[in-house]
Amino acid sequence: MADVIRESMEYDVVIVGAGPSGLSAAIRLKQVDPDLNVVVLEKGSEVGAHILSGAVLDTSGLDALLPDWKDKGAPVTVEVKQDNFYILGPAGQIRIPNWPMPPLMSNHGKYIVSMANVCRWLAQEAEALGVEIFPGFAASELVYGDKGEVKGVVAGVMGVNSDGTPGPNYEPGMELLGKYVLLSEGVRGSLAKEVIARYELSKGHCPQKFGLGMKEIWEIDPAKHREGTVTHTMGWPLGRNAGGGSFIYHLENNQVYVGFVVHLNYENPHLYPYMEFQRFKHHPMVAELLKGGKRVAYGARAISEGGWQSIPKLVAPGVALLGCSAGLVNVPRIKGNHNAMLSGIAAAEAAAAAIKAGRSGDELADYEADLRAGPIAKDLRRVRNVKPMWSRWGMIPSLVFGGLDMWTNNLFGISLFGTLRHGKSDAAATGEAAKFPKIDYPKPDGVLSFDRLTNVAFSFTNHEESQPCHLRLKDPSVPIAVNLPKYAEPAQRYCPAGVYEVIEGEGGPRFQINFQNCVHCKTCDIKDPSQNINWTTPQGGDGPNYPNM
Repeated sequence: MADVIRESMEYDVVIVGAGPSGLSAAIRLKQVDPDLNVVVLEKGSEVGAHILSGAVLDTSGLDALLPDWKDKGAPVTVEVKQDNFYILGPAGQIRIPNWPMPPLMSNHGKYIVSMANVCRWLAQEAEALGVEIFPGFAASELVYGDKGEVKGVVAGVMGVNSDGTPGPNYEPGMELLGKYVLLSEGVRGSLAKEVIARYELSKGHCPQKFGLGMKEIWEIDPAKHREGTVTHTMGWPLGRNAGGGSFIYHLENNQVYVGFVVHLNYENPHLYPYMEFQRFKHHPMVAELLKGGKRVAYGARAISEGGWQSIPKLVAPGVALLGCSAGLVNVPRIKGNHNAMLSGIAAAEAAAAAIKAGRSGDELADYEADLRAGPIAKDLRRVRNVKPMWSRWGMIPSLVFGGLDMWTNNLFGISLFGTLRHGKSDAAATGEAAKFPKIDYPKPDGVLSFDRLTNVAFSFTNHEESQPCHLRLKDPSVPIAVNLPKYAEPAQRYCPAGVYEVIEGEGGPRFQINFQNCVHCKTCDIKDPSQNINWTTPQGGDGPNYPNM
């Protein structure tokens, strides 16, 4: 359908993604110049539907954007009262005291929040300023100008048949054109991925590293609920098989966020991250907390973990990368929302100044400079060695040397280790199946632990089944011809939603993609060892419908 004729609408700034960075950018643009025409496109059915985060919020970004957020009624009310850190073994735990940890690791003064609800509130603030927000409007293509600059996006394509032809309810979508396009799609966004490749923005930077974060919301026995308590764990059940850890956050209404993160640079292709999460809940400490409770929601998403070394060049002609599209998560703090908001503010200020000066379609160099020298840089530079240390030396040495490195950075602004580089990509880190032992996972009991498909129902995911599969194989033969014999086709296991299956039949094994289950976590795009899966946007409004993740 290359010859499709589309209507177009022109704006000053087009923002893709109504997450914390995109909405912060929209608000700041209107704060700087109320006359700017700003549009935000959101692929979820509503703002917040695709937002999943821990989350303990450092309010520095919110303070900079809307200093009176408390008076305005922001859904940021559960202040952290207790901060716990444990190393788990199979049957017990050791608490790590808080005093040896550098101050940046403290969660006191931070807030346990639903970022989905924070984004819903930010959207109301943006609309009150005159920002146009279009939910259910997936941006599926970039529009380029005559000089190779990004000048807009195609959004709102609907009603395409599974074979790619227009269906009876076909809508060709629109071109939304802007002087600048800000990409705030979250981790491994499809348009950001295209921009990074086209303009070689990662050249000279380390490859981005990722984790897979899975999360459930539980309603627990009120007698066990401790509002404002934050607990993080490391160790069991992952052991030496993979890096990662857990979080347990007590929010209001007797609810608890239970989450588990697996670093995606694991080698053993038999590892099954989702089942590691389910097994974790059977640890005596966790099982006791959840006993008598019920799980009310589930979701998953990838997390950018490369930090300072992996941040690509952030600008190209007409376009800039914001938030998790740029990879601004502070891994040891398990926080990125504050940096996402700060990046949105910085990009907005640079774009507003450029438009005021009569510019368009060029590089927003001031945004890049601000991010490389401002508060985001300060936050990420001082923790830059923790992730590569863990990847090289494992959990305990990284705790010791990473802690030392954070202290020297915190006190003196220097690192005894310089800047350690990341190794290969997470896909390339995957080892051959024959070289690793299979892992025996206990069957979910349906009380504390659940099979994937049962849990996916609690993500409220829905996709129109007649549309083309949005998970595209570069070579359809690779899963069975290459990945199955070499890696035991790990897509069957790394996907936290049961999208990929190898079906045994009379004609031999067959690779099946159940795209209707997809929760848009992007793990397949990241971890497939052959880099054969390309995640693209389905039609707008499809995907998970998270309540208050």
